[in-house]
Amino acid sequence: MSFLQSKDWLEFQKFLGRSVFEYDKEGIKAGIIKLPEPFKKSYLYIAHGPEMDFNSMAGGLKNPVSNFTAWLKDLAEKEKSIFIKAEPLADNIAQVLAEHKFKKSKKEIQPPKTVILDLSKSEDDLLNAMHHKTRYNVKVAEKNGIVVKESDDLESFWKLIKKTSKRDKFSSHSKDYYEKLLKFFNDGKEITSGLNLAYYKDQPVAGLILMTHKDTAYYLHGASDYDYRQYMAPYKLHWEVIKKLQWASLQKSAKMPIVGYDLWGIDSKKWPGVTRFKFGWGGKVVEYPGSFDLPISKFWFLAYKVARRLEP
Repeated sequence: MSFLQSKDWLEFQKFLGRSVFEYDKEGIKAGIIKLPEPFKKSYLYIAHGPEMDFNSMAGGLKNPVSNFTAWLKDLAEKEKSIFIKAEPLADNIAQVLAEHKFKKSKKEIQPPKTVILDLSKSEDDLLNAMHHKTRYNVKVAEKNGIVVKESDDLESFWKLIKKTSKRDKFSSHSKDYYEKLLKFFNDGKEITSGLNLAYYKDQPVAGLILMTHKDTAYYLHGASDYDYRQYMAPYKLHWEVIKKLQWASLQKSAKMPIVGYDLWGIDSKKWPGVTRFKFGWGGKVVEYPGSFDLPISKFWFLAYKVARRLEP
């Protein structure tokens, strides 16, 4: 199960002020988040879901999936939602949704491709799997004295985010969002989050927010200062995080060993530099089916699609 379908993540969405709904019947599970649109409209979003246990669906798929779809439509009507968006993790679930009038969408919320490193490998094996340039840049960062620390210095990370979003022309979350993300997930929850910063001579020059859920760690948000790019801080930052995850998994107190490091999203057209960086670590490329929409209001759904096309 993806952390985006976990109880903790749904509770976090409530903490952000969003409405959350859950479905768990006949072998189908889904956490649904209501997301706002202009004119007091909204859409319902199933991130990395729904989940379907085909083996438990007695009597075939037709009735359970039809019941689920009908429930979603009723919910959307009540919530004045103009469509339902689902981003399943499995091709067979995507196929079932398509058979129930969900249409493939070009507008994706979560990245449809990612790179995942196998942390059950030894350090030597991980180094050998890297692109030679990545391995070289890790050494360059070490020679430049880059130091990596866990930190609660959100202000420094926020400054790095603003520089990175301006340079790479992407929209970041608000500072308040990052603050809530780091504060909400603590040791008492299944999901944990933490901030790691890389320093050059006591100056924060790169950072990442790391999230863990069950046996996987996620590189969820990252930023760096382009003025210090020659010191290769992001390479040292990720390498130290990887080693720390491996070390923590070996401790007797570890609840569950971390065996995967998800670099969270690649796209050669949208993010060529970031994608090259992530490919350089030598992980496995994983591709998901993508995004599927079920229109509820044809008029408003058409208006939504037109407005999306007009966005810069």
